[in-house]
Amino acid sequence: MMQDDANRYADAYAPAQIALLVERGGVAKVRLAPIQTATLGVLAGAFISFGAMFYTLTITGGDLGFGPSRLLGGVAFSLGLILVLVGGAELFTGNNLIVMAWAERKVTSRQLLRNWVLVYLANFVGALGTVALFYLAGALDLSGGTVGQTAARIAETKLNLDFNTAFFRGILCNTLVCLAVWLSFAARDVAGKILAIIFPISAFVALGFEHSVANMYLIPLGMLAKGGGIDFVALLRNLVPVTLGNIVGGSGLVALTYWLVYLRRPSAEDR
Repeated sequence: MMQDDANRYADAYAPAQIALLVERGGVAKVRLAPIQTATLGVLAGAFISFGAMFYTLTITGGDLGFGPSRLLGGVAFSLGLILVLVGGAELFTGNNLIVMAWAERKVTSRQLLRNWVLVYLANFVGALGTVALFYLAGALDLSGGTVGQTAARIAETKLNLDFNTAFFRGILCNTLVCLAVWLSFAARDVAGKILAIIFPISAFVALGFEHSVANMYLIPLGMLAKGGGIDFVALLRNLVPVTLGNIVGGSGLVALTYWLVYLRRPSAEDR
């Protein structure tokens, strides 16, 4: 009997159980006081920025080849979502999963949009604040300035994406991010959560997909690294399609799909 109990607690949560946990989590998120939501949103912007910092450093000056270098950078970037999910923070892209609770009519459209807008803006503040700290700390001068050169190249690549490419890369990105969040709900301990996060996040980074909150850090930092100021118009030209793509990927391809499978009440026609 004791062995059966031990096995039960060691097992991961099943997908149907994860769906319920995600739904309950969505309800809890929209019920947070605005000051809590905003503060946790600023933290998430900073946490994702730390992951992006680590990524930039990791891919600088490497001679492993394109694929292995991007993979290693992706593992480094995973730090950001680990900090968000284990440390506790409110991340816009992950909060696309609140759509599961919305589809169950446990969250109103107004509550959903209010959470998204507040968290998105707070993430932006956290990311820009981290850009300022990183810049003032002289971190772009690491390795004789090559870290700054890498930051500038990353920003330039992102700013050169056309609307459609940025949009579809945003879809693919947040599909993997929300799957990482989903998988983390399956784990019963911190080590399991970390392991669940690493592979989907490494994949989206290595494949060059677009994450709106990461870009709130990577693009402004790259602009500063090139010796200029932050061009917010150019930044928004990237953030608009990427953000829309992130919503489609996280809310549509993950949240609504799993809601349809595990939470939707069958109609008379389904029986």
